[in-house]
Amino acid sequence: MRTLKIVADSACDILALQGVPFAFAPMKIITAEKEFVDDAALDVADMAGYFLHYKGKSQTSCPNATDWLEAFGGADDIICVTITGGLSGSYNAACMAKQMYESEHEGKRVFVLDSLSAGPEMTLVVKKLCEYVQNGMEYEEICKHITEYLSHTGLYFMLKSLRNFANNGRVSPAVAKIAGIMGICIVGKASDQGTLEPTDKCRGEIRSIDTLVSNLQKNGLAHGKVYIAHCNNPEAAERIRARILACCDAQVEIGKLRGLCSFYAEHGGVLVGYEKQ
Repeated sequence: MRTLKIVADSACDILALQGVPFAFAPMKIITAEKEFVDDAALDVADMAGYFLHYKGKSQTSCPNATDWLEAFGGADDIICVTITGGLSGSYNAACMAKQMYESEHEGKRVFVLDSLSAGPEMTLVVKKLCEYVQNGMEYEEICKHITEYLSHTGLYFMLKSLRNFANNGRVSPAVAKIAGIMGICIVGKASDQGTLEPTDKCRGEIRSIDTLVSNLQKNGLAHGKVYIAHCNNPEAAERIRARILACCDAQVEIGKLRGLCSFYAEHGGVLVGYEKQ
């Protein structure tokens, strides 16, 4: 009997799946002083506190092909989900690992999916894969259905700082300077091309939440699953859940961002993955 395994990089914020073989390839956050490996041992709260006061340069590092091969772990059929290729080289490294793995192991298959996103939207995709596997769906059908599913999911965010995004060249310094000035929050989304697209500048968290939920509704949220993840801001996550439930018949779950996503979301940031109708 062929073995099937779900694999992702750590931007999915999942450490394990119940009842389905799963592994993740960790990202890294690197400063001049220390290195944080985004694995199960990482103290995310400690890392977030460190970056509240750290003023030096920092960068992130994606898994290389060897890291991906280790995560594949000998399975016959592998479905691999990566953070958006628009922000990271993780997808390209996973594709390299796929070629190596299939050439060295005749008959084994690897499907690599660029999520065009990160965090909660990746979480929804990985959990949907788990559902497909547990329902006994065949490998080829899983690959087909998950690609279709991804076209019906989205990601919105509310960030109080864009400093780390700007330092790593993910957004312009001019846009980054706006966030945090006089309580300004940036609301935005993951674009169809997998890049970050700020959509609104809002003064204060309450107005930002109202804007975020309004944007979710305008862009396809009616019912279905929503996954909210935060960096040290459970109050905002709860407010977003309450606002969504007040206007939509949705299934809403709240979780915490792990290392890489916390680094970019920064203290107080919230990301929302959702199913579009």
